[in-house]
Amino acid sequence: MLKSYVLDKPDILERLGGDEEIFAMMIDMYLQDVDSNCAALGAALASGDAVELQRAAHTVKGLLATFSDDSGSAAAFALEQGAKASNSAGFAEAVAALQARLREVAAVLQAANPG
Repeated sequence: MLKSYVLDKPDILERLGGDEEIFAMMIDMYLQDVDSNCAALGAALASGDAVELQRAAHTVKGLLATFSDDSGSAAAFALEQGAKASNSAGFAEAVAALQARLREVAAVLQAANPG
């Protein structure tokens, strides 16, 4: 079970050179893509394609790391490495957890940036 996501806006802004406009743009992009990223994880799992699951997990890892979600990023990394080491069987729980995490982060970002 992942600990709850807490937005660390100062940390993110520090990495962005304090640019609030880029921060808002990144949130908008994340929110626009969250459903397709969840779908990509599910499709990769359903297809049994370990390479595709590894790729989808890698994408999610980067997205979560962008928003300073160390716990979610670590979970995505674990799935990425697991898919790299074997086939995609047995990863349903990890995929479901990541999909839930993507949506949780989206809800927090939406609340922080309602515009």
